[in-house]
Amino acid sequence: MPTTVDRWMPARAALCAAAFWGLASGAQAQEFFTLKGHGGPVMGIATGTDGTILTASFDNSVGLWRSGRPSWLEGHRAAVNTVADLGGGRIASAGDDFTVRVWDTATGAGRELGRHAGKVVRLAVTPDGRRIASASWDGTARIWDVSGASGPVVIDGHRNSVTDVAFSSDGARLYTASADGTLRLWDAASGAALGQLIAHGFGINTLVVNKDETWLAYGAVDGGTRILKLPGGEELADFTLDRRPILAMAYHAGSQRLAAGDAQGYIMVVDTAAWRIADDFRATLKGPVWALAFAPDGTNIHAGGLDSAMYSWPLDDLDGVRIEDSGQSFLTPPEEMPNGERQFQRKCSICHALGPEGGRRAGPTLHGLFGRPAGTVAGYGYSATLEGSDIVWSDGTIDRLFDLGPDRFIPGSKMPMQRIAAPEDRADLIAFLKAATAPD
Repeated sequence: MPTTVDRWMPARAALCAAAFWGLASGAQAQEFFTLKGHGGPVMGIATGTDGTILTASFDNSVGLWRSGRPSWLEGHRAAVNTVADLGGGRIASAGDDFTVRVWDTATGAGRELGRHAGKVVRLAVTPDGRRIASASWDGTARIWDVSGASGPVVIDGHRNSVTDVAFSSDGARLYTASADGTLRLWDAASGAALGQLIAHGFGINTLVVNKDETWLAYGAVDGGTRILKLPGGEELADFTLDRRPILAMAYHAGSQRLAAGDAQGYIMVVDTAAWRIADDFRATLKGPVWALAFAPDGTNIHAGGLDSAMYSWPLDDLDGVRIEDSGQSFLTPPEEMPNGERQFQRKCSICHALGPEGGRRAGPTLHGLFGRPAGTVAGYGYSATLEGSDIVWSDGTIDRLFDLGPDRFIPGSKMPMQRIAAPEDRADLIAFLKAATAPD
Protein backbone atom coordinates (compact mmCIF):
# COMPACT_ATOMS: atom_id res chain seq x y z
CA MET A 1 0.00 0.00 0.00
CA PRO A 2 1.19 3.57 -0.56
CA THR A 3 2.64 5.43 2.37
CA THR A 4 0.63 8.15 4.13
CA VAL A 5 2.36 11.51 4.52
CA ASP A 6 2.08 12.91 8.04
CA ARG A 7 4.77 15.14 9.47
CA TRP A 8 7.70 13.23 8.00
CA MET A 9 11.12 14.15 9.39
CA PRO A 10 13.87 14.64 6.77
CA ALA A 11 15.86 11.60 7.95
CA ARG A 12 12.83 9.35 7.67
CA ALA A 13 12.03 10.78 4.26
CA ALA A 14 15.55 10.05 3.04
CA LEU A 15 15.36 6.47 4.34
CA CYS A 16 12.00 5.90 2.68
CA ALA A 17 13.27 7.38 -0.57
CA ALA A 18 16.36 5.19 -0.42
CA ALA A 19 14.22 2.13 0.26
CA PHE A 20 12.06 2.99 -2.71
CA TRP A 21 15.05 3.25 -5.02
CA GLY A 22 16.52 0.01 -3.71
CA LEU A 23 13.30 -1.89 -4.37
CA ALA A 24 12.57 -0.27 -7.69
CA SER A 25 16.12 -0.48 -9.09
CA GLY A 26 15.20 2.13 -11.66
CA ALA A 27 12.32 0.05 -13.00
CA GLN A 28 8.72 0.12 -11.81
CA ALA A 29 8.02 2.76 -9.17
CA GLN A 30 4.36 2.43 -8.14
CA GLU A 31 5.08 3.64 -4.60
CA PHE A 32 4.52 6.96 -2.94
CA PHE A 33 7.78 8.65 -1.95
CA THR A 34 9.12 12.06 -1.10
CA LEU A 35 12.47 13.82 -1.53
CA LYS A 36 13.32 16.33 1.20
CA GLY A 37 16.32 18.58 1.60
CA HIS A 38 15.57 21.87 -0.12
CA GLY A 39 15.11 24.99 1.97
CA GLY A 40 12.23 26.45 0.00
CA PRO A 41 9.43 25.63 -2.45
CA VAL A 42 10.18 23.28 -5.33
CA MET A 43 9.65 25.27 -8.53
CA GLY A 44 10.82 22.84 -11.24
CA ILE A 45 11.32 19.09 -11.71
CA ALA A 46 12.87 16.98 -14.46
CA THR A 47 13.91 13.35 -14.80
CA GLY A 48 17.02 11.88 -16.38
CA THR A 49 17.11 8.75 -18.48
CA ASP A 50 19.48 7.22 -15.92
CA GLY A 51 16.87 7.44 -13.16
CA THR A 52 18.08 10.70 -11.59
CA ILE A 53 15.56 13.30 -10.50
CA LEU A 54 16.35 17.00 -10.84
CA THR A 55 14.71 19.66 -8.69
CA ALA A 56 14.86 23.46 -8.88
CA SER A 57 14.06 25.46 -5.77
CA PHE A 58 13.34 28.85 -4.32
CA ASP A 59 16.43 28.25 -2.13
CA ASN A 60 18.65 29.19 -5.13
CA SER A 61 19.86 25.64 -5.72
CA VAL A 62 19.42 22.64 -8.00
CA GLY A 63 19.05 19.20 -6.43
CA LEU A 64 20.48 16.19 -8.26
CA TRP A 65 18.94 13.10 -6.65
CA ARG A 66 20.47 9.65 -7.02
CA SER A 67 19.15 6.71 -4.97
CA GLY A 68 17.11 9.16 -2.91
CA ARG A 69 20.09 11.29 -1.90
CA PRO A 70 20.86 14.81 -3.14
CA SER A 71 23.90 16.54 -4.55
CA TRP A 72 23.50 20.31 -4.56
CA LEU A 73 24.46 22.45 -7.54
CA GLU A 74 25.11 26.00 -6.38
CA GLY A 75 25.71 29.05 -8.53
CA HIS A 76 22.42 30.84 -9.10
CA ARG A 77 22.04 34.13 -7.24
CA ALA A 78 18.27 33.90 -6.85
CA ALA A 79 15.42 31.37 -6.98
CA VAL A 80 15.82 28.58 -9.54
CA ASN A 81 12.57 28.10 -11.46
CA THR A 82 13.30 25.38 -13.97
CA VAL A 83 15.69 22.52 -14.70
CA ALA A 84 16.16 20.20 -17.67
CA ASP A 85 18.19 17.09 -18.50
CA LEU A 86 20.47 17.50 -21.52
CA GLY A 87 21.83 13.95 -21.59
CA GLY A 88 25.48 13.02 -21.57
CA GLY A 89 25.93 13.99 -17.93
CA ARG A 90 24.77 17.57 -18.41
CA ILE A 91 21.78 19.50 -17.11
CA ALA A 92 20.49 23.05 -17.55
CA SER A 93 18.78 25.39 -15.10
CA ALA A 94 17.45 28.95 -15.04
CA GLY A 95 15.81 31.30 -12.61
CA ASP A 96 15.14 34.68 -11.07
CA ASP A 97 18.74 35.84 -11.55
CA PHE A 98 17.95 36.03 -15.31
CA THR A 99 20.58 33.42 -16.18
CA VAL A 100 20.62 30.09 -18.00
CA ARG A 101 23.29 27.76 -16.64
CA VAL A 102 24.73 24.40 -17.77
CA TRP A 103 26.12 21.87 -15.29
CA ASP A 104 28.36 18.81 -15.41
CA THR A 105 26.66 16.23 -13.17
CA ALA A 106 29.87 14.29 -12.54
CA THR A 107 31.84 17.23 -11.14
CA GLY A 108 29.08 19.67 -10.14
CA ALA A 109 30.80 22.40 -12.15
CA GLY A 110 28.52 24.94 -13.78
CA ARG A 111 28.84 27.78 -16.22
CA GLU A 112 26.60 30.62 -17.28
CA LEU A 113 25.40 30.05 -20.82
CA GLY A 114 23.73 33.43 -21.09
CA ARG A 115 21.16 35.73 -19.59
CA HIS A 116 17.82 37.41 -20.24
CA ALA A 117 16.65 40.83 -19.10
CA GLY A 118 14.07 39.26 -16.76
CA LYS A 119 13.25 36.10 -14.84
CA VAL A 120 13.58 32.83 -16.74
CA VAL A 121 10.67 30.50 -15.95
CA ARG A 122 10.85 27.49 -18.31
CA LEU A 123 13.35 25.56 -20.40
CA ALA A 124 13.03 23.12 -23.29
CA VAL A 125 15.70 20.95 -24.90
CA THR A 126 16.03 19.64 -28.46
CA PRO A 127 16.00 15.82 -28.82
CA ASP A 128 19.76 15.79 -29.49
CA GLY A 129 20.48 17.87 -26.38
CA ARG A 130 22.45 20.47 -28.32
CA ARG A 131 20.12 23.44 -27.95
CA ILE A 132 18.09 24.91 -25.11
CA ALA A 133 15.09 27.22 -25.38
CA SER A 134 14.31 29.57 -22.48
CA ALA A 135 11.11 31.48 -21.68
CA SER A 136 11.43 34.79 -19.85
CA TRP A 137 9.44 37.55 -18.25
CA ASP A 138 11.40 39.96 -20.45
CA GLY A 139 8.93 39.09 -23.24
CA THR A 140 11.33 36.95 -25.26
CA ALA A 141 12.29 33.35 -25.77
CA ARG A 142 15.87 32.49 -26.64
CA ILE A 143 17.47 29.45 -28.21
CA TRP A 144 20.97 28.69 -26.96
CA ASP A 145 23.73 26.53 -28.41
CA VAL A 146 24.76 24.41 -25.40
CA SER A 147 28.40 24.48 -26.50
CA GLY A 148 28.38 28.28 -26.35
CA ALA A 149 29.91 28.45 -29.82
CA SER A 150 27.32 30.95 -31.03
CA GLY A 151 25.03 33.55 -29.54
CA PRO A 152 21.33 32.94 -28.90
CA VAL A 153 18.52 33.11 -31.42
CA VAL A 154 16.21 35.77 -29.95
CA ILE A 155 12.48 35.26 -30.43
CA ASP A 156 10.70 38.54 -29.90
CA GLY A 157 7.05 39.03 -30.82
CA HIS A 158 4.89 38.48 -27.76
CA ARG A 159 3.40 41.48 -26.02
CA ASN A 160 3.94 40.15 -22.52
CA SER A 161 6.00 37.57 -20.61
CA VAL A 162 6.86 34.33 -22.37
CA THR A 163 5.73 31.62 -19.96
CA ASP A 164 6.65 28.31 -21.63
CA VAL A 165 8.47 26.84 -24.61
CA ALA A 166 8.48 23.48 -26.42
CA PHE A 167 10.47 22.21 -29.41
CA SER A 168 9.01 20.20 -32.25
CA SER A 169 10.15 16.58 -32.36
CA ASP A 170 12.88 17.40 -34.91
CA GLY A 171 13.97 20.59 -33.13
CA ALA A 172 13.24 22.72 -36.19
CA ARG A 173 10.36 24.71 -34.68
CA LEU A 174 9.61 26.27 -31.32
CA TYR A 175 6.19 26.68 -29.70
CA THR A 176 5.78 29.50 -27.19
CA ALA A 177 3.08 30.43 -24.67
CA SER A 178 2.65 33.90 -23.24
CA ALA A 179 0.87 35.97 -20.64
CA ASP A 180 -0.53 37.87 -23.63
CA GLY A 181 -2.87 34.89 -24.15
CA THR A 182 -1.36 33.60 -27.39
CA LEU A 183 0.35 30.43 -28.55
CA ARG A 184 2.84 31.02 -31.35
CA LEU A 185 5.15 29.01 -33.60
CA TRP A 186 8.66 30.03 -34.68
CA ASP A 187 11.48 28.83 -36.87
CA ALA A 188 14.11 27.62 -34.39
CA ALA A 189 17.07 28.38 -36.67
CA SER A 190 16.23 31.98 -37.53
CA GLY A 191 13.63 33.04 -34.96
CA ALA A 192 11.21 33.95 -37.76
CA ALA A 193 7.51 33.86 -36.90
CA LEU A 194 5.61 30.97 -38.48
CA GLY A 195 2.17 31.82 -37.16
CA GLN A 196 -0.19 32.15 -34.24
CA LEU A 197 -2.16 29.11 -33.14
CA ILE A 198 -4.68 30.78 -30.83
CA ALA A 199 -5.50 33.90 -28.87
CA HIS A 200 -7.02 32.50 -25.68
CA GLY A 201 -8.07 35.77 -24.09
CA PHE A 202 -6.37 35.06 -20.76
CA GLY A 203 -2.70 34.49 -20.08
CA ILE A 204 -1.36 31.03 -20.88
CA ASN A 205 1.02 29.54 -18.30
CA THR A 206 2.09 26.18 -19.68
CA LEU A 207 2.07 24.01 -22.79
CA VAL A 208 2.93 20.46 -23.90
CA VAL A 209 3.43 19.12 -27.44
CA ASN A 210 3.25 15.36 -28.02
CA LYS A 211 6.11 13.53 -29.69
CA ASP A 212 4.31 13.03 -33.00
CA GLU A 213 3.36 16.71 -33.03
CA THR A 214 -0.30 15.89 -33.67
CA TRP A 215 -1.64 17.82 -30.67
CA LEU A 216 -0.74 20.54 -28.20
CA ALA A 217 -2.12 20.92 -24.66
CA TYR A 218 -2.13 24.19 -22.75
CA GLY A 219 -3.19 25.55 -19.37
CA ALA A 220 -4.27 29.13 -18.70
CA VAL A 221 -4.87 31.69 -15.99
CA ASP A 222 -8.66 31.29 -16.18
CA GLY A 223 -8.40 27.53 -15.63
CA GLY A 224 -8.62 26.73 -19.33
CA THR A 225 -7.17 23.25 -20.00
CA ARG A 226 -7.49 22.50 -23.69
CA ILE A 227 -6.09 20.33 -26.44
CA LEU A 228 -5.47 21.66 -29.94
CA LYS A 229 -4.98 19.67 -33.13
CA LEU A 230 -1.73 20.33 -34.94
CA PRO A 231 -0.76 21.86 -37.24
CA GLY A 232 -3.95 23.91 -37.56
CA GLY A 233 -4.82 24.66 -33.93
CA GLU A 234 -8.44 23.44 -33.99
CA GLU A 235 -9.80 22.47 -30.57
CA LEU A 236 -9.68 18.73 -29.98
CA ALA A 237 -10.78 18.51 -26.33
CA ASP A 238 -11.59 20.75 -23.36
CA PHE A 239 -10.85 19.59 -19.80
CA THR A 240 -11.45 22.92 -18.07
CA LEU A 241 -12.64 22.48 -14.48
CA ASP A 242 -13.55 25.10 -11.87
CA ARG A 243 -9.97 25.48 -10.56
CA ARG A 244 -7.61 28.21 -11.66
CA PRO A 245 -5.00 28.99 -12.75
CA ILE A 246 -3.34 26.00 -14.38
CA LEU A 247 0.36 26.24 -13.53
CA ALA A 248 2.13 23.11 -14.75
CA MET A 249 1.78 20.27 -17.25
CA ALA A 250 3.66 17.09 -18.08
CA TYR A 251 3.20 14.29 -20.62
CA HIS A 252 4.40 10.68 -20.78
CA ALA A 253 4.23 9.18 -24.26
CA GLY A 254 4.53 5.54 -23.21
CA SER A 255 1.55 5.59 -20.86
CA GLN A 256 -0.25 8.27 -22.91
CA ARG A 257 -0.89 10.29 -19.77
CA LEU A 258 -1.12 14.07 -19.56
CA ALA A 259 -0.99 15.71 -16.12
CA ALA A 260 -2.06 19.25 -15.22
CA GLY A 261 -1.46 20.94 -11.85
CA ASP A 262 -3.35 23.98 -10.56
CA ALA A 263 -3.11 26.69 -7.91
CA GLN A 264 -5.49 24.86 -5.59
CA GLY A 265 -3.22 21.86 -5.20
CA TYR A 266 -4.87 19.33 -7.52
CA ILE A 267 -3.43 17.17 -10.27
CA MET A 268 -5.70 16.12 -13.11
CA VAL A 269 -4.56 13.15 -15.20
CA VAL A 270 -5.91 12.78 -18.74
CA ASP A 271 -5.85 9.55 -20.74
CA THR A 272 -4.86 10.91 -24.15
CA ALA A 273 -5.69 7.62 -25.93
CA ALA A 274 -9.37 8.02 -25.05
CA TRP A 275 -9.32 11.76 -24.26
CA ARG A 276 -10.95 11.36 -20.88
CA ILE A 277 -10.08 12.35 -17.31
CA ALA A 278 -8.53 9.27 -15.71
CA ASP A 279 -7.78 10.75 -12.26
CA ASP A 280 -8.16 13.99 -10.35
CA PHE A 281 -6.68 14.22 -6.86
CA ARG A 282 -5.39 16.65 -4.25
CA ALA A 283 -1.59 16.60 -4.23
CA THR A 284 -0.83 19.34 -1.68
CA LEU A 285 -2.46 20.35 1.58
CA LYS A 286 -2.56 23.88 0.28
CA GLY A 287 -1.78 24.79 -3.32
CA PRO A 288 -0.20 25.47 -5.68
CA VAL A 289 1.32 22.72 -7.83
CA TRP A 290 4.15 24.58 -9.57
CA ALA A 291 6.06 21.68 -11.12
CA LEU A 292 5.25 18.28 -12.63
CA ALA A 293 7.33 15.53 -14.24
CA PHE A 294 6.65 11.87 -14.95
CA ALA A 295 8.93 9.07 -13.84
CA PRO A 296 10.68 7.52 -16.87
CA ASP A 297 8.31 4.52 -16.82
CA GLY A 298 5.22 6.71 -16.42
CA THR A 299 3.96 5.01 -13.26
CA ASN A 300 4.54 8.00 -10.96
CA ILE A 301 3.98 11.72 -11.28
CA HIS A 302 6.46 13.92 -9.39
CA ALA A 303 5.04 17.19 -8.04
CA GLY A 304 6.48 20.30 -6.43
CA GLY A 305 4.81 23.27 -4.78
CA LEU A 306 4.82 25.44 -1.68
CA ASP A 307 6.40 22.74 0.46
CA SER A 308 10.18 22.26 0.43
CA ALA A 309 9.78 18.63 -0.64
CA MET A 310 9.06 16.87 -3.91
CA TYR A 311 6.22 14.33 -3.72
CA SER A 312 5.83 11.40 -6.10
CA TRP A 313 2.40 9.87 -6.61
CA PRO A 314 1.76 6.31 -7.90
CA LEU A 315 -0.92 6.78 -10.52
CA ASP A 316 -1.94 3.12 -10.63
CA ASP A 317 -2.39 2.89 -6.86
CA LEU A 318 -3.69 6.16 -5.43
CA ASP A 319 -6.12 4.51 -2.99
CA GLY A 320 -5.09 5.31 0.57
CA VAL A 321 -2.62 8.01 -0.36
CA ARG A 322 -3.46 11.23 1.37
CA ILE A 323 -1.70 14.32 2.69
CA GLU A 324 -2.23 15.33 6.28
CA ASP A 325 -0.78 18.34 8.04
CA SER A 326 2.77 18.69 6.71
CA GLY A 327 3.91 20.64 9.74
CA GLN A 328 4.63 23.77 7.72
CA SER A 329 3.89 26.61 10.11
CA PHE A 330 2.79 28.97 7.37
CA LEU A 331 -0.16 26.61 6.74
CA THR A 332 -1.45 27.11 10.29
CA PRO A 333 -4.84 28.87 10.27
CA PRO A 334 -4.28 32.61 10.90
CA GLU A 335 -6.56 32.66 13.92
CA GLU A 336 -4.34 30.10 15.69
CA MET A 337 -1.22 32.31 15.89
CA PRO A 338 -0.39 35.79 17.21
CA ASN A 339 -0.39 38.60 14.68
CA GLY A 340 3.39 39.12 14.76
CA GLU A 341 4.04 35.46 14.00
CA ARG A 342 1.39 35.55 11.30
CA GLN A 343 3.16 38.49 9.62
CA PHE A 344 6.45 36.59 9.75
CA GLN A 345 4.93 33.44 8.24
CA ARG A 346 3.32 35.42 5.43
CA LYS A 347 6.20 37.73 4.59
CA CYS A 348 9.42 36.09 5.73
CA SER A 349 9.24 32.37 6.50
CA ILE A 350 9.83 30.99 3.01
CA CYS A 351 13.17 32.82 2.74
CA HIS A 352 14.43 33.07 6.32
CA ALA A 353 15.03 30.76 9.28
CA LEU A 354 14.93 31.97 12.88
CA GLY A 355 17.50 29.64 14.46
CA PRO A 356 21.30 29.64 14.36
CA GLU A 357 21.31 27.27 11.37
CA GLY A 358 19.94 29.04 8.33
CA GLY A 359 19.28 25.85 6.37
CA ARG A 360 18.92 25.83 2.63
CA ARG A 361 16.92 29.07 2.42
CA ALA A 362 16.88 31.84 -0.15
CA GLY A 363 17.76 34.39 2.53
CA PRO A 364 20.15 34.44 5.52
CA THR A 365 19.08 33.35 8.99
CA LEU A 366 17.52 36.06 11.17
CA HIS A 367 19.09 34.63 14.35
CA GLY A 368 20.73 37.48 16.26
CA LEU A 369 19.16 40.03 13.91
CA PHE A 370 18.83 43.04 16.20
CA GLY A 371 22.04 45.04 16.39
CA ARG A 372 23.59 43.16 13.47
CA PRO A 373 25.03 45.15 10.54
CA ALA A 374 23.26 44.26 7.29
CA GLY A 375 25.07 41.91 4.92
CA THR A 376 27.25 40.21 7.53
CA VAL A 377 25.99 36.61 7.95
CA ALA A 378 28.96 34.41 7.04
CA GLY A 379 28.54 32.21 4.01
CA TYR A 380 25.54 34.00 2.50
CA GLY A 381 25.90 35.61 -0.93
CA TYR A 382 24.57 39.13 -0.45
CA SER A 383 23.98 41.71 -3.14
CA ALA A 384 26.65 44.37 -3.45
CA THR A 385 24.09 46.90 -2.19
CA LEU A 386 23.74 45.21 1.19
CA GLU A 387 27.41 44.30 1.56
CA GLY A 388 28.36 47.95 1.21
CA SER A 389 25.54 49.47 3.23
CA ASP A 390 25.75 51.09 6.67
CA ILE A 391 22.39 49.67 7.81
CA VAL A 392 22.17 48.13 11.27
CA TRP A 393 19.04 46.09 11.93
CA SER A 394 16.87 47.64 14.66
CA ASP A 395 13.23 48.46 15.38
CA GLY A 396 13.55 51.54 13.20
CA THR A 397 15.31 50.01 10.19
CA ILE A 398 13.01 46.98 10.10
CA ASP A 399 9.99 49.25 10.32
CA ARG A 400 11.28 51.35 7.41
CA LEU A 401 12.12 48.22 5.38
CA PHE A 402 8.51 47.05 5.40
CA ASP A 403 6.97 50.52 5.33
CA LEU A 404 8.81 51.61 2.18
CA GLY A 405 9.43 48.18 0.66
CA PRO A 406 12.87 46.65 -0.08
CA ASP A 407 13.09 48.20 -3.55
CA ARG A 408 12.99 51.70 -2.03
CA PHE A 409 14.73 51.12 1.29
CA ILE A 410 17.60 49.09 -0.20
CA PRO A 411 17.60 49.62 -4.00
CA GLY A 412 19.33 46.68 -5.67
CA SER A 413 18.60 44.21 -2.88
CA LYS A 414 17.69 40.61 -3.78
CA MET A 415 14.80 40.72 -1.30
CA PRO A 416 11.43 40.33 -3.06
CA MET A 417 9.17 43.39 -3.21
CA GLN A 418 6.72 43.39 -0.30
CA ARG A 419 5.29 45.87 2.17
CA ILE A 420 3.36 45.79 5.45
CA ALA A 421 1.11 48.83 5.24
CA ALA A 422 -0.40 48.90 8.72
CA PRO A 423 1.90 50.34 11.45
CA GLU A 424 0.42 47.98 14.06
CA ASP A 425 1.26 44.95 11.88
CA ARG A 426 4.85 46.14 11.53
CA ALA A 427 5.07 46.69 15.29
CA ASP A 428 3.74 43.19 15.98
CA LEU A 429 6.25 41.68 13.52
CA ILE A 430 9.14 43.52 15.17
CA ALA A 431 8.06 42.32 18.62
CA PHE A 432 7.85 38.74 17.37
CA LEU A 433 11.28 38.94 15.72
CA LYS A 434 12.87 40.34 18.88
CA ALA A 435 11.74 37.33 20.86
CA ALA A 436 12.22 34.69 18.16
CA THR A 437 15.69 35.75 16.94
CA ALA A 438 17.33 36.57 20.28
CA PRO A 439 20.46 34.50 20.94
CA ASP A 440 20.05 31.96 23.74
